[in-house]
Amino acid sequence: MTPVPQSPYARALGERIDELHPRLRTYFEAIPDGAVGIGEGVFGRVGTPRRWLWPLLRLLERRGVVAAGWERDVPFRVENRTIASRAIGERTFQFRHGAWTMRDAAALTRHGRVVDELGEPALLAACFDVDVHQGALHLTSRAVGLRLGRLRVRLPRAVTPVIRLTERFDDALDRQRMSLTVDAPLLGRVYEYRGDFTYRIHHSETEQVA
Repeated sequence: MTPVPQSPYARALGERIDELHPRLRTYFEAIPDGAVGIGEGVFGRVGTPRRWLWPLLRLLERRGVVAAGWERDVPFRVENRTIASRAIGERTFQFRHGAWTMRDAAALTRHGRVVDELGEPALLAACFDVDVHQGALHLTSRAVGLRLGRLRVRLPRAVTPVIRLTERFDDALDRQRMSLTVDAPLLGRVYEYRGDFTYRIHHSETEQVA
């Protein structure tokens, strides 16, 4: 029998995964072969209001890393898969100017942390500490770097932004809520998105996904 792969988040948390809200466990545990996790919701805000950053962000936008601009009430859809014990995600944002997709692949490091590579092909990588607090998952970056072919270049600490991601489940709304922020030294908040969504596991990719 082929063993069921574990997600990098489940492996990083170990027994602490039981501290997650049960609905979050579904999101962060491995997705069975042939299945896909589907989330649909709305981000209350996406991007940064600092217009001078937009030209730089557009370079990253073309590679599927972050979106340039600043919009509110943005519908989105996420599709998650587990492939070779890596968590593969695609998040499609429905901006006013059209759809844009962010792609990432997360894996476990030998130090028990999660490294998430963003872009297609991968361009930016962030290494995260993984924690649980009051049933919510918290990720805090320890290092950020660029992936240039087979070469990884770690950004100097003096200029490295801190990425924080929180995922929690709101029982009153019966929806999952998430918040991602990026804060740079001296500059402060340079990017964010936050919103809520519903999530389900679709067990047959051969059927039409609603």
